[in-house]
Amino acid sequence: MPTIYDIAKHAGVSAGTVSRALSRPEKVLPETRARIERAVATLGYVPNAAARTLKTQRTGKILVTVPDIANPFFAQILQGAEDAAQAAGYAVLLGDTQQQPAREERYAQMLRRNEADGLIVLGHRLPPTARQIVKQLGAAAPVVNGCEFDPALGIPSVHIDNAAAARAAMEHLYALGHARIAVVGGPPDNPLHQQRLQGVRAAAKARGRVRQLRLVPGDFSVESGHAAASAWLGTDDAPTAAFCFSDQSALGVLAACRERGLRVPRDLSVVGFDDLASSRYLTPPLTTVAQPMREIGVRAVQLLLDILAAADVPLQQTLTFELMLRGSTAAPKT
Repeated sequence: MPTIYDIAKHAGVSAGTVSRALSRPEKVLPETRARIERAVATLGYVPNAAARTLKTQRTGKILVTVPDIANPFFAQILQGAEDAAQAAGYAVLLGDTQQQPAREERYAQMLRRNEADGLIVLGHRLPPTARQIVKQLGAAAPVVNGCEFDPALGIPSVHIDNAAAARAAMEHLYALGHARIAVVGGPPDNPLHQQRLQGVRAAAKARGRVRQLRLVPGDFSVESGHAAASAWLGTDDAPTAAFCFSDQSALGVLAACRERGLRVPRDLSVVGFDDLASSRYLTPPLTTVAQPMREIGVRAVQLLLDILAAADVPLQQTLTFELMLRGSTAAPKT
């Protein structure tokens, strides 16, 4: 069965233009609309009834799915999303998927059943129903990604340049004089881990320090940071600095240092990622990469509302980050 992508290719227009021509023809130039209508007739395209329902009936609700509601990283994103949605007259439905594909799919089916007008995914996977909706509607699909950007999803996303941010953090440690640096990452299949690791390796390669990197995968949690640091603290070739891919894992590294009587940053410099609200109040305050978490939530909702209004939206919105220099990093002791 032909899709709107087939119609778009045949008519020489974008998938979004095809979707608008079918659902809101008054928004498309007559000449363009005529080409699309001829392509529809030639290919025998039949619009999907369920997909059409998504475009014509509104609930006034936006569904936001979160991989782990217990992770404080998502709190400010959700706050921004809630504020932006309320300002536009929408309510937010929150789904905690707990990183389980089955739960992700059940929430996506709410969109198919027209229980929400749009879906914002704060994880890095699209469940089958969401993928099907994106395939059917193309650029007009009311599905947006925030935070965990993966270009393979093919949907609009709001995020920072994770590779550049990680490289900036590593360059800071190298500039202080650190050569042996441990990197506490996330799950290997997570795009955030992959993108940040790309920045880490680029910085290490530029300094000729690739072989001195100690890479430890984790899951962005306090526990994974603690386990990673416990494995190498006190060894003969222990790193003099640690770069953690989340502030949560940095907390675990700091706890492991306290347990062994090590002082930060005298014995170990520590850098985190995210700039959670508590990070500046730690002892010592944590050097970290600050993400505009609340703005990510606001922009994700704005992207979704633009899609619902049949406006053209960019595939990516890359926001700025800032390296917050605080007391947890210093030159290595001699």
